[in-house]
Amino acid sequence: DFRDSDEAIDRVLAARPHVFNHNLETVRRLTPQVRSRATYERSLSVLRKAKARGGGRLYTKSGLMVGLGEQPEEIRQAMTDLRAAGCDILTIGQYLQPTPRHLPVVEFVPPEQFARYEAWGRELGFLHVASGPKVRSSYHAADFRLPEAVAGTEERA
Repeated sequence: DFRDSDEAIDRVLAARPHVFNHNLETVRRLTPQVRSRATYERSLSVLRKAKARGGGRLYTKSGLMVGLGEQPEEIRQAMTDLRAAGCDILTIGQYLQPTPRHLPVVEFVPPEQFARYEAWGRELGFLHVASGPKVRSSYHAADFRLPEAVAGTEERA
């Protein structure tokens, strides 16, 4: 989460990316166990700062993993927090334990719940939501077309 370093954020923004990605990864309650060197609020702050400094030309993106013991209402709150931080694009995917030393999977989330998360994302105003068991942060990134790629280069809020 760059430790919320203005210098680190500005260094990335100096490259003038179209999309600034920083994954929140999980809900507030589970952040200390899942991301021991990051904080929930600091991650939101990074996204908020990137959006504000992007000058209307920058999309912000984040990702969440599910299946770590979170409740659906906690995911909805995380989504709400991300939108409040100016996040435009969201991916939600199933957590898979990469090695025995990592956290175990608590639940394999059913496809119907992923569909609900995607619907919630649309309701909350995300420009694009990819939500499914196999979705990863870069899921079909090349298939998502930024509006200015089709309609010019107008400024974004």
